[in-house]
Amino acid sequence: MVNDPQRAQAAARLRALGHEFVARSLSDEQLEEVLVSLDHITKVIGSAPARERLRPHADLTDFKMTMPSDDDLERNNVMSDSFVSGATNPHGLGASLRREGDVAIMDVTLGKAFEGAPGRAHGGVVAALIDETMGIVLAIHGVLAFTGQLDITYVAPTPVGEALSARAWLVRQTHRKLYIEGTVNAHDVVVAKASALFIAVDPTKFLEHLATDS
Repeated sequence: MVNDPQRAQAAARLRALGHEFVARSLSDEQLEEVLVSLDHITKVIGSAPARERLRPHADLTDFKMTMPSDDDLERNNVMSDSFVSGATNPHGLGASLRREGDVAIMDVTLGKAFEGAPGRAHGGVVAALIDETMGIVLAIHGVLAFTGQLDITYVAPTPVGEALSARAWLVRQTHRKLYIEGTVNAHDVVVAKASALFIAVDPTKFLEHLATDS
């Protein structure tokens, strides 16, 4: 879409707003001012037409999951509305993705809104980061699949406000079953590691189902 850059900027500011809200102690007067502004913003957004994420009559026969090539230095978003890496999702983590050979990598610094214990990321957020990084491995190998099983070991507390790097790679594939492993690092410290089973699906049938439901 033509306005994708502006949409991404707006989403980034909304994410920043959420983190600031969690991190600050606002007075009653400040909260009243925020409420007025939010009511106005909500009305502006609510007055816009509904957005189609998938065209109902799109040609799905040539659908392929793709990833940037090794020499592509730009950060990319495979799914712009994704909770983890979507640049246009105001509730998202705002992670960016890249690849090193067949290894998928997600880089992110988690804000205050993703805390579980004070100063530590919620385990579910870490799981989402690992799951999506593993999902990008599917794109590298040109496979559409869903998560069948995800096993995570939390090795150490995952900090907020510090750079994290999640990495994932394909271990083996047996027919429709793909076995993927991954880790999350805070600097040189492994804070989580995981293994998962993904089940490959026919992309045409999958997307036809989405088009029918849209």
